[in-house]
Amino acid sequence: MADPKATTYRPVFALFTMTALMAMAASYAVTGSPLTVRAAEWFVGMSMIVLSLLKLQNVKTFAIMFLNYDLLAKRWVPYSYIYPFSEGIAGVLMVAGALTWLSAPLALFIGIIGGVSVFKAVYVDKRELKCACVGGSSNVPLGFISLTENLMMIAMAVWMAAHL
Repeated sequence: MADPKATTYRPVFALFTMTALMAMAASYAVTGSPLTVRAAEWFVGMSMIVLSLLKLQNVKTFAIMFLNYDLLAKRWVPYSYIYPFSEGIAGVLMVAGALTWLSAPLALFIGIIGGVSVFKAVYVDKRELKCACVGGSSNVPLGFISLTENLMMIAMAVWMAAHL
């Protein structure tokens, strides 16, 4: 039996696998093909939605973990409570392809702040922290996966802004 306190990437792997399958299913339903550019866009948006949902299950626990490494949240604590809502709203708008003037800058802002924060905590300060990315009760380590999540948000925001 696995140690429940052991470090694991399983929640992140499960989340991204299921959101990829959801995006491909939606793409297939709409276009007849599971592998489309829109499926890739939906994958990022749906991932953001599910990630925000996990954080929103217990915002206080998420906020406490987030304060350990997010540079903006450390300076302005309410950001740690606003972040999950912002991520979810940006994801919903991305999936809908609506209000890109709002969703792209929002995703870009939270992606850049998050990416810089993770990079500093993990690669500059060499801190070993748990990631708040899948909510506050996981044992997912802060690192490459967290940085990739933020880079995906940045890339999607830039992609959407370029296709206004």
